[in-house]
Amino acid sequence: MFTRSEHLYDAVYAFKDYAAEAGRLHELIEERRPGATTLLDVACGTGKHLEQLARWYEVDGLDLDPAMLELTRARVPAAALHAADMTSFDLERKFDVVVCLLSSIGYAGTLEGVHRAVAAIAGHLEPGGLLVVEPWISPDVWEDGKPRLVVVDEPDLKVARMNVARRVDRLSILDFTYLVGTPDGVEVFTEHHEAVLLTDDEYRAAFTAAGLAVEHDAEGLMGRGLYLGRSPA
Repeated sequence: MFTRSEHLYDAVYAFKDYAAEAGRLHELIEERRPGATTLLDVACGTGKHLEQLARWYEVDGLDLDPAMLELTRARVPAAALHAADMTSFDLERKFDVVVCLLSSIGYAGTLEGVHRAVAAIAGHLEPGGLLVVEPWISPDVWEDGKPRLVVVDEPDLKVARMNVARRVDRLSILDFTYLVGTPDGVEVFTEHHEAVLLTDDEYRAAFTAAGLAVEHDAEGLMGRGLYLGRSPA
C-alpha cells in the first residue's frame, strides 16, 4: 500500500474537496442517524476527512499504517487513533457512525476479506448505528491496460505518479511509479497496490451477512457511490 508515499499523499489527492465531501456525509448522517455524536473513520489515511468531520462529531481514526496515523495525529490532535487491520479490529467500544471512504474497502483483498471487514465494523455500531462505505470500482467498469497519470506541480515539489491498470482474476493491480523532485534531488520508486473488484450484489451480501439493512447511493461523494448500512435499533 502507501508504504513509501505517505508524505506525498495529500499533494497527490489535492484535487479532492474534503470539506464538501464531509458536508455531504453529514447530510446523509443527519437524515439516517439524527443526533449522532460519535464517528469512527476506518482506513482514515492522513485524516483529511476526520479534520472536517470533527466539526460535528467526536472522532476516532483507524489505519493499518502507523505513518499515516502520525500525519492524522498532527492534523486532528483531539482524535483517538488506532493502528489496526480493518478485517479484524476490536476497539471495545461502539460508535453512532462508522465510515470507510476513498475505496479503502478494496484493500480487504478478497470477497471473504470484505465480509470480515464489514462484520468487524458492524460490531462497532451502536443500535441503529450507520455504516457508510465508499466502494472500489466494480468489475464491469474496470478498464485493463489503461495508463494513468497524476501530476503535482508545486514550487518545491514535483510529482508524476504513473501506472497501467491491470487485473488478475478478481484483483485490480496498481503498480504506481513515482517520479519525485524536491530541492534535495530526484527520486524514483514504485508501490504495489491490490484491491478486490466486487459487484453490487456482493457488497450488499456483505452488509446483509453482517446484520445490516443496506441501501445504495449511486452517486456518492465522487461518482463511485456509497453503501449505507443500518444496524438493528
